[in-house]
Amino acid sequence: MTVTVYGLKTCDTCRKARKWLDRFEVAYDFVDYREQPVPAATLKDWAGQLGGWEKLVNKASTTWRNLLPQRKDPGSDPEWTLLIKECPALVRRPVVVLDDGSVSVGFKDNLFKQRFGR
Repeated sequence: MTVTVYGLKTCDTCRKARKWLDRFEVAYDFVDYREQPVPAATLKDWAGQLGGWEKLVNKASTTWRNLLPQRKDPGSDPEWTLLIKECPALVRRPVVVLDDGSVSVGFKDNLFKQRFGR
């Protein structure tokens, strides 16, 4: 199984997820999406799989709270992808993509146990 973890190097939740994967010997590639931005088509696919942009974007984050009010209501996929391009920290972390293309966001021990059969 190929696992790709997208996140930010400095994110505590991403660190916890990576430590969990290391502890259970799950091989993965890590992509810091500030250094390697995710293409708009990929972001759109992730949002679609997760049930919408609201499931991909962390509206409880400081980054979201600091946005101007008019930026908090993107009306189209291009507006969402532009917002994420400008503020990559808006994406919930980590985003985990398996080789079959399935996507999940966030880290919880039980979620990872279920996802990786550990």
